Amino acid sequence: MDKKLKAKIIIILGALTGLGPLSIDMYLPGFQHIANDLKVNIAVVSMSLTSYFIGISSGQLIYGPLMDRYGRKKPLMIGLFIYLFASLGCALSPNIYCLIVCRFVLALGACSGIVGSRAIVKDMFLPEETVNVFSMLMLVMGVSPIIAPLVGSVVAVTLGWRFVFYLLFVVSFIMILTVFFLLPESRGEDKRVSLKPHKIFGQYISLLNQPMFVIYAIAGSVIYSGLFAYISGASFVYMKLFKFSEIQFGFLFAFNAVGIIGGSQINRFLIWKFKSQSVFFNLGIVQVILSLILISSAIFINVPVSLTVFLIFLYLFIFGILNPIGIALALYPFKENAGTASALLGGIQMVASAVTSVLVSRLHNETIFPMIMVMSACASISVIIQTAGKAFYKNRTVLEIN
Repeated sequence: MDKKLKAKIIIILGALTGLGPLSIDMYLPGFQHIANDLKVNIAVVSMSLTSYFIGISSGQLIYGPLMDRYGRKKPLMIGLFIYLFASLGCALSPNIYCLIVCRFVLALGACSGIVGSRAIVKDMFLPEETVNVFSMLMLVMGVSPIIAPLVGSVVAVTLGWRFVFYLLFVVSFIMILTVFFLLPESRGEDKRVSLKPHKIFGQYISLLNQPMFVIYAIAGSVIYSGLFAYISGASFVYMKLFKFSEIQFGFLFAFNAVGIIGGSQINRFLIWKFKSQSVFFNLGIVQVILSLILISSAIFINVPVSLTVFLIFLYLFIFGILNPIGIALALYPFKENAGTASALLGGIQMVASAVTSVLVSRLHNETIFPMIMVMSACASISVIIQTAGKAFYKNRTVLEIN
């Protein structure tokens, strides 16, 4: 593939993947403004985050078979149009219930970019290239969590929270034009792919017969959900507990995003020297140790806030290394049904993320502990799943890749 075409495709796919996180990161700083305007408390506003997780997890299961049947671009374009109109609905919401529903629909549109980008990577790049490509996607999409909270906080303070969604409307319109004119179709229609419900269900069940997918889809999804435990608790911890302003919160959120991006680029050098499975497992243990240190430091009341902030940064830095590797390992065995595999992986990721988001909200006790305890649990469970999975499948082949 021509280097210029490759770079163009990676930038577009990174932007598509970033549309999902952008929809979260940009409106988080405006939670209090939404609560004040719609006359509810922040806990009720957080239900719009939960509905988003539900939409983005369930929606991916729909797009996977559609993309395997009709090619990648048509379902992707439909998803982007759904996102376009849903963002306008969010901006015009007269009450919190309307916002919660519109956020759900917004997620149904956003998840088309997540499924499509991963499937297109599997279509257009060699298997041994996928970890590097997913790392580069994280570099491109990493612009979202750096810029989005800053832009969101400024827009919410100066223009009002509704303009955050007007801005997302403009972004989605630009993405529609970009995909239509610049993104090549990576796979044509395949009439052999059935869209009958029982056939689709059978396709998803068949993926669970692949040990490598089962181990790394679940372990990687639990790691991924640790990020959303942080996202769910960050606005309270940084703004309410640590007394940072909306602007300061935006900068701090961006600082942590830089850590994630940095980690995603370092893994390219790690997998060059070590096997991907070994990197994923061993750094998972490091993340567990970091999270336990974070909990221990929080127990001591006089520990400086800066230390806690730094430990969270390190946790997210490790996440940046682990996430692209987990995705590549889970999707490695698939080619023909990459869309379906990508959809199931994304669905598992978002279900796990929704669970952690709800846990952080339910365990809320005006302290930092709900957030960091759930983050620690995610790191620990991932390591346990890898260990147990390899023991369970000891008589079946689990591929070793570099």
